[in-house]
Amino acid sequence: MVKVKELSKNFSGVMAVDRISFEVKKGEVFGLLGENGAGKTTTLRMLATMLRPTSGNAQMGGYDVQKEPEKVRGCIGTLFGGEGGLYDRLTAEENIAYFGELNGMSKEQIRKRTKELSKLFNTESYLTKRAAALSKGMKQKIAFARAIIHDPDIMLFDEPTSGLDIGAIRDVHEFIMSCKKLGKTIVFSSHSMSEIEELCDRIGIIHKGELAVVGTADEIKSKYKDDDLKNIFLRLVGKKDES
Repeated sequence: MVKVKELSKNFSGVMAVDRISFEVKKGEVFGLLGENGAGKTTTLRMLATMLRPTSGNAQMGGYDVQKEPEKVRGCIGTLFGGEGGLYDRLTAEENIAYFGELNGMSKEQIRKRTKELSKLFNTESYLTKRAAALSKGMKQKIAFARAIIHDPDIMLFDEPTSGLDIGAIRDVHEFIMSCKKLGKTIVFSSHSMSEIEELCDRIGIIHKGELAVVGTADEIKSKYKDDDLKNIFLRLVGKKDES
């Protein structure tokens, strides 16, 4: 469902993403683990057609991100920056409906889908409230609903639990696992070791724009002969001696 080959992004001589390659199968959760500035967000923005790659390429649901960007956008759901992307003067329901309209959905389809998602996220009583009046956790739930209103096959989430309290984080984790059960393909970034290990089928550790390793948590632990993913990560990013 997601195929990335030698993907790179250069910003005025600074290589933000350097020839990374990986694949994500249908129904798989793939996590990009890295520090701030490692290249996670840039990678996801290229996959979402928000940034044009300097070199290399990627396919999303069989569509080329450079040659068929509109088709790519129709089969993906994206969440970058969480609740910061909501329109404060619109109600929660209006925020969701607007994205449904952008994706060519009819009013009836939007109404039905919004009802389904409000039950999933337990947001029924908040739909008529303006986004500006919602808590951070509730805004994040509305942002998720907005991102997937068109029921995409592929979901791209950039640090979706950043800044949330424990309850909201749990809700996001449950949502991601429910999507996996429905056969959705999910790629998300995080700098949380426990989150990545809990949710992901496979992990890509990214450092200074390069993929240091890709595999399941068990495969990575076996390769580096260490049962602690945190220790492995620190070794790979050069913050712990090999000895």
